[in-house]
Amino acid sequence: MHRGTIGVLFALAVSVSVLGVACSSGTATQTIELVTPAKAAEVISEAPAGLVVLDIRTAEEFNEARLADAIMVDFYAADFADQLDQLDKNVPYVMYCRTGNRSSEAIKTMKDLGFTEVYEIDGGIVNWYEQGYPIEQ
Repeated sequence: MHRGTIGVLFALAVSVSVLGVACSSGTATQTIELVTPAKAAEVISEAPAGLVVLDIRTAEEFNEARLADAIMVDFYAADFADQLDQLDKNVPYVMYCRTGNRSSEAIKTMKDLGFTEVYEIDGGIVNWYEQGYPIEQ
């Protein structure tokens, strides 16, 4: 190889390395956790800025009982992922379903969509209630 070619390749390699570092430095960290009802209650009571309590059960289930101030996005809706994608991904969420089956699937979707802070209640609203935490009816 010619000296000029080696210099160009070296400069290109340095440029790609710098670009890679610049792009990776802006990556947001994610906090995606399965938490006990006690930990979820603690997060809710601390009320971090913009906190959303997210119920992913059906409308019928939601209307029967829910956590205070919860919003609902039906896990079984055909556009569930699209509805999640419309939510603010940079605020904290406490998310639950009935017993944890749906939320364990939904948490994967939320992670893939880039949500930065999600606390999934282990055992869902059933465990929450059994542990003595309040619900609205």
